[in-house]
Amino acid sequence: MKQTVEAIIDERGHVRLTEPIFITGIRRALLTVLDEPPSALDETLLSAEQSLAADWLRPEEDDAWAHLQ
Repeated sequence: MKQTVEAIIDERGHVRLTEPIFITGIRRALLTVLDEPPSALDETLLSAEQSLAADWLRPEEDDAWAHLQ
């Protein structure tokens, strides 16, 4: 089933979904970058990213996802 979700992309190219998605397995995705900024940054999304960044940036995480690069 195809799903469309809104995302925010920053100047570094980091993509943050504004809502959760539920998939099984690895899936392809398409990204369309719009010419307009988001109406308002979701504070919950930004705070969640900051709190999870410590886990995301560990070498163990890089090793766990290396097979996808």
